[in-house]
Order: sequence, then C-alpha cells, then structure tokens
Amino acid sequence: MSDRRLFEGSGHRTTEGYVVQVPVRWSDMDVFAHINHARMVTLLEEARIPWLFYDDKPTHPMRTGCLVADLHVKYQGQIRHDESPISVTMFTTRVRAVDFTVGYEVRPHGAAPGSTPAVVATTQLVSFDIDTQRPRRLPPTEKEYLQSFLRESTGR
Repeated sequence: MSDRRLFEGSGHRTTEGYVVQVPVRWSDMDVFAHINHARMVTLLEEARIPWLFYDDKPTHPMRTGCLVADLHVKYQGQIRHDESPISVTMFTTRVRAVDFTVGYEVRPHGAAPGSTPAVVATTQLVSFDIDTQRPRRLPPTEKEYLQSFLRESTGR
C-alpha cells in the first residue's frame, strides 16, 4: 500500500502531543454554521491518519487493521466553518497490549495552543488482524511510539 498524504502538512510533535491542521469542508457545516457532530468525528479520524498511519510512522501497519472500540466527544465551545483549518492535538492516555486510548483537543484556527479547546474527545482503538478477525498485539516499536505520547487527559 502506498503512502498517500491526506493533507499538505503531516503535522508535528509538540510537548502536548501530535498536532495536525485539518481543513474543514463546506459540507462539514450544519445549518447554524457550526461543524456538524458526525463530521467532527470524521475530522478527528482524519487527524489520526498522519499521526499513526503514514509510512514514516512506526504504527503504519495498523492502517490495515485498527478498530474503534469506544468514542466520547465533549463540546466546550463553538467551531465555525470559517475557523478552518482546525488544530487537533492528539496524545495517548493509555497504551495496553492490543489497544490504546487517544485523547484529542480541538481548537479553531488561530487559537493559542494552551487555550481551552472547543472540543475534547477520546477514542479507544484496537489493533486488529483482518485475516484472523482477532485483536493483534502491539509490537514493541508501535507500543513505544504510542507511549512516547502518553499524558493525562485534562478534559480542559
């Protein structure tokens, strides 16, 4: 499978986690000019791609098998369509043998990195072997990469 880039930039590591700028499409907006809830979940998913699934990431083998086991989204403010691209900071809050939990902080374009996020979320992801239809143990290289992003979820 070739490494196709979803965005021009692929994000970068910070002291807070991995930050990706995700463009917001016109179709992501609801009737009130806010980002629609279902679309926000898609934008979170898109943010994970450059962090976890690009060829240069130790976790890239998971792109052939990674399942969402749990998802929580909390809205603490508004994000409008014209505040694109949104800034998504991702980090891990737990890394286990076959699964890990990702924390997210979403801020509108131009918001200070330490400002209160408009959206906080978590996703529990399970590494999965499609051929055997069973969870797949995280090899040491993947686990170490994920653990390098460990921090407590502040729920700001």
